[in-house]
Amino acid sequence: MANQINHKLKPLKIWLGVAVAIGVIIISLEVILIPKNPVIVQATSGKKEVRGVWITNVNSTVLFTPWAINRALSQLSQLNFNTVYPVTWNRGNTFYPSDVAKQITGQPQDQTLALFRLGQDVLREIFQQSHRQGLRVIPWFEYGFMAPINSLIVKRHPHWVTTSFDKNRNFTKDMFELELQDLLPESDQDSLLVNLQQSLSIYNVWLNPINPQVQNFILDLILEVVKKYDVDGVQIDDRFGMPVQLGYDPITVHLYREQHQGKMPPEDFTNSEWMLWRANQITAFIERLYKAIKAVKPNCIVSLSSNPDNVAYKLYLQDWPTWVQRGLIDEFVLQVYRNDLPSLTKELERASVKMAKSKIPVSIGILTGTWEKPISIEQIQEQVKAVRDRKFAGVSFFYWETLWSYMTPDSPQKRRMGFRKMFPTSVSRPKLSLSYSSTFFG
Repeated sequence: MANQINHKLKPLKIWLGVAVAIGVIIISLEVILIPKNPVIVQATSGKKEVRGVWITNVNSTVLFTPWAINRALSQLSQLNFNTVYPVTWNRGNTFYPSDVAKQITGQPQDQTLALFRLGQDVLREIFQQSHRQGLRVIPWFEYGFMAPINSLIVKRHPHWVTTSFDKNRNFTKDMFELELQDLLPESDQDSLLVNLQQSLSIYNVWLNPINPQVQNFILDLILEVVKKYDVDGVQIDDRFGMPVQLGYDPITVHLYREQHQGKMPPEDFTNSEWMLWRANQITAFIERLYKAIKAVKPNCIVSLSSNPDNVAYKLYLQDWPTWVQRGLIDEFVLQVYRNDLPSLTKELERASVKMAKSKIPVSIGILTGTWEKPISIEQIQEQVKAVRDRKFAGVSFFYWETLWSYMTPDSPQKRRMGFRKMFPTSVSRPKLSLSYSSTFFG
């Protein structure tokens, strides 16, 4: 079955290469046509604000050419941003040369990145260039425990994958002997190949965050980055958990039965006790991760980017309010990707958000657009104002490619002028301390 899938995916891989090449040409035109506009500014005394942006490889080519990433960091600095969250792990690959990844998958980093950048350490380049420009760098472990079904990590470690109730089974065979349906909920099986043919994306499964081997792998990856680079922090995201319908794999079931006198988990995956038990296992791992990071580098910021708590917990068993209350994260970026202002402000007023804001710096993640969904600069400005009016620690934008480029609904010049108005002077990030207090824009 796997060989058949690989055969079907070969045309998709070719089109992926074509897409990346086209993207490189687009960036080349942007660099040629957009002049540098240096901004000489002074820091505003007494004002602190996170001004961040995520840099990803998904629908973006900025990482794949050296002058593109350097140009991006220079423009961010000129327009008074102060933080970048570069992708470090997603789709089962690292975006830096990793000994940990090589040991587990046989591949030290993403092969497309290695091809276009000739095996260079792009993450180290980002650190060097960012720190020269006065930007803080917080590597972003995007996708968390999610990985493509055809990725090397899943092929080599199929027993690391967690399953739904209707698919619980003992993964003792090699991945190539497993049927694809054995890893997918029944509701997704019929549409799988259609989705593969319609998209360059690959169907994702979930590594089990309760499996000790999976935990050790993710922990080793993060600690490798903390030790290897001059990090300001590390960020985990909204996929650092697992979908609520999963957890019926043999390892999770065994651990649950050990703690429940041999009783099997409920068939109903929304059972409150079963949800809480799995969420608590993930919280225990977050505590272990936090302590391990601080043991290596006490000043390293442990950042979380996630959804509102009702979505994070009900869909992904991610109990971030407990993480905040127990002091297991230092910075929180709440993703509030909304089109209208009332729905955005409703999320900002949630009790859980106010609780988090009283304990640690809380920034708001704002969507600046996607390939399929362009967003105007006026909407972005309106949402930034709403965030500032409520005295949050700052904002972070998803994602670099849609800040100002030729894929946005406004011209690059108009977009950059819009951000210049939002960020007229340079400011530092909020300091992390036990006596955290608001000193942000009012």
